[in-house]
Amino acid sequence: MNAELKIDNKTYLVDFSKCYDISIPLNFNGNQPNTYGVDCASSKPYTDDQFIGDRRKGGPCNFEIYKLIPHCNGTHTECIGHITEERISILDSLNDIMISSTLITITPSITNELYIPNLNSEDLVITKKDLYKVMDSIPSHLLKGLIIRTLPNSCAKKSQDYMKIPPAFFSIEAMQYIVSKGVEHLLVDTPSVDRLFDEGNLSAHNIFWDTKKKKYNSNTKHKTITEMIFVDNHIEDGSYLLNLQIPAFVSDAAPSRPIIFKLNDI
Repeated sequence: MNAELKIDNKTYLVDFSKCYDISIPLNFNGNQPNTYGVDCASSKPYTDDQFIGDRRKGGPCNFEIYKLIPHCNGTHTECIGHITEERISILDSLNDIMISSTLITITPSITNELYIPNLNSEDLVITKKDLYKVMDSIPSHLLKGLIIRTLPNSCAKKSQDYMKIPPAFFSIEAMQYIVSKGVEHLLVDTPSVDRLFDEGNLSAHNIFWDTKKKKYNSNTKHKTITEMIFVDNHIEDGSYLLNLQIPAFVSDAAPSRPIIFKLNDI
């Protein structure tokens, strides 16, 4: 199915029969990524004295209990309610169905750019310097969504234990630059835009949502961060239409399935 779309007075061609799923499938009771060493996502049949929800054990149907921590067990999308006292839900925040976006690839590096608390000598950081190189010429109408793939990019990300290999994160200057470019939906293949252990500052989160001292800002309620995606190496950098799919969870975050469609110039 081909369609012509007009975005900011420029026309693009989209083939809706071809898409890329950049989520990590959540394999309950199987290999999965993990952050902070929390319990893995799991499932088990519901049972009581008269019923067992497993066809393999003689039950009439499969009827399972699922346990997961969206922030730690795989691809998830979060809203401003992740860091504020106000219980804002992702269901109320994510209103965009199709999002004009750009996919870029970045190699995190050791840097002199700033972070709170101070960077350690071994910290690998996504920097403003490297973002500027690839983003400066991208038109604003293609930056409502920003998808960042980091290098190296192996399939190990689909089951990575991030307590064993600390992930990259964003410098203060990098996140300020992203905000200045008008990005409303940020997608990254790391488990957090901040360092995993940052004394609770969450500097990059707060810059993105403009939540000084984690105070709720109604002007940024519509913005989202999606973490722990996986963008296969065969998917080219460039312009895409993003469909960010979430279940109807009344919670600050939910498992998500970002789907992207290539935007082709006409």
